Amino acid sequence: MDLLYFAWVRERIGLPKERYETEAATVNDLIEELRGREERYAMAFSDLSALRVALDQELSEFDAPLAGVREVAFFPPMTGG
Repeated sequence: MDLLYFAWVRERIGLPKERYETEAATVNDLIEELRGREERYAMAFSDLSALRVALDQELSEFDAPLAGVREVAFFPPMTGG
């Protein structure tokens, strides 16, 4: 699947996107895998209350299943203006 990172998430990880193979069942499982990869991922995913996720371009929850998902995007909450 493709993982996309936006705003400060991209800055902490150092990549705008990457291709990632996983057996994770849910977004939470994926995040735990990513946290274990390197310190930069652990920093990016240290506070999930400051993070949102979209699966195949639809806003989702962290307990959402990943079966059949092609794209996971992580980004901070959007602010109005």
